Amino acid sequence: MPDRETMPSASAPEVSARAAALPQEALRIASGYAFTGPALHLGALLWDGQCLPDAQVRLPLAMLNRHGLVAGATGTGKTKTLQLIAEQLSAQGVPVFLADIKGDLSGIAAPGRPDARVEGRAADVHQRWTATGFPAEYYALGGIGRGIPVRATVTGFGPLLLSRVLRLNRTQEQSLALVFHYADSKGLELIDLKDLRAVVTFLTSDEGKSELKTAGGLSAATAGVILRSLTAFEAQGASGFFGEPEFDTGELLRTAEDGRGVVSVLELSAVQERPQLFSTFLMWLLADLFHDLPELGDVDKPRLVFFLDEAHLLFDDASEAFLESITQTVRLIRSKGVGVFFVTQTPEDVPAEVLAQLGNRVQHALRAFTPDDQQALNATVKTFPKSPYDLEEVLTGLGTGEAVVTVLSEKGAPTPVAATRLRAPESLMGPLGQEALERAVAGSPLYERYARAVDRESAYERLERGRGAKGPDEMRDAAPGRGGRAEEQQSMAERVAESGVFRSLARSVGTQIGREITRSLFGTARRSGRRRR
Repeated sequence: MPDRETMPSASAPEVSARAAALPQEALRIASGYAFTGPALHLGALLWDGQCLPDAQVRLPLAMLNRHGLVAGATGTGKTKTLQLIAEQLSAQGVPVFLADIKGDLSGIAAPGRPDARVEGRAADVHQRWTATGFPAEYYALGGIGRGIPVRATVTGFGPLLLSRVLRLNRTQEQSLALVFHYADSKGLELIDLKDLRAVVTFLTSDEGKSELKTAGGLSAATAGVILRSLTAFEAQGASGFFGEPEFDTGELLRTAEDGRGVVSVLELSAVQERPQLFSTFLMWLLADLFHDLPELGDVDKPRLVFFLDEAHLLFDDASEAFLESITQTVRLIRSKGVGVFFVTQTPEDVPAEVLAQLGNRVQHALRAFTPDDQQALNATVKTFPKSPYDLEEVLTGLGTGEAVVTVLSEKGAPTPVAATRLRAPESLMGPLGQEALERAVAGSPLYERYARAVDRESAYERLERGRGAKGPDEMRDAAPGRGGRAEEQQSMAERVAESGVFRSLARSVGTQIGREITRSLFGTARRSGRRRR
């Protein structure tokens, strides 16, 4: 149930009576966080070396879709800040997505363990701490790790994101986009990586090289680079990330029976050595949500809050097209009720065009051990509004679980900068035990739907079977199971009855029956007749 402290109150105080005794500057800062509507409680104001529990620092619930940044050096408490925010969002009925890089966010489903540090922190900030677990689902990319497998079809993933994963240059990226366009137009579904390999090979063969002649063709050299990149990618064990059943991102929008938002925890510790892969997959999830969700405009609370950990990995060596797509997606997804928080070490890790859209900021401590560190510190200070604090001194002197905060007020204006001692999460601060995690995964209603991989007929099988035919049009006409609309409907009905992968099949059946595929900002597949939430 929602924490009483985070529930909206008709008599929410502008500033508590005891806060009136605060130093004048501290009182002015505290007044900037005295909102009238529902808000998340972050912690208590730090001023002149003292924690002032009567000066509460809060974040308006309605502003969570205005995006944010959680930053700070390693070991300063960013992960616990994510947990704290996720708990309160869940209590308010807002679903949350968490990328769990280190594997220590799974404990959010279990009640926390009181100890001297937790009790001391709660007393410092006047927090009524109660050990509480929150509803959670656990996912793993491609089933690598402990969690419900999250897969994408190659068609759904699209050429821009795949080019990013394969480290292709701009010319090669354009050629890959041409391959996707050809496959889309010919009804050659790219379900897994062997499908893509088959289409690239076909288009450079004597039989298929004329297919793209009017569009500029696909050079043997570029095709060779793409095929070698695919080989290296598969050698890293990436084949399992692509296939069916494809994950329906609508699963991330669920609430529990008691009205609390479900916290979706994507375990990435098993693939943390492949940062470009998992960071790009996170962007695919966000892009898929973006083009599926209807416009909402301003909302009382967000539909989903999405946390992108290790955000700098998205931007390192990214192409201009990729950066433009990220920027536009972040800018537009706010109106669909989705908030995005980037989690990284310094604001410098995020391009200026994206950083300008991050109105909610929680900056943990930074270190200044080297000239580069000092430069990053100086740059960070410049991203904050003017403040009575000496931010260089404050940011290097913050302890673990302390941060400098500025958020958007209910009117959309930045609040005063507030050095803050953060509250303690109420769920388990650490990983859930292996047995408990396995029980949670196996007991999920989603497990049967996504656990077993399915390899149905797609581009590879059709090209193999049609070898020697004049082209994919003949292959499509000759393909079995194309005896007419009634036969297709009967086949689909049988699949619904037999399998838990209906959603994935329903998403891709559009290509099978000749529907046109269009593509979003990121080149991810958009099909007519696709589900809407």
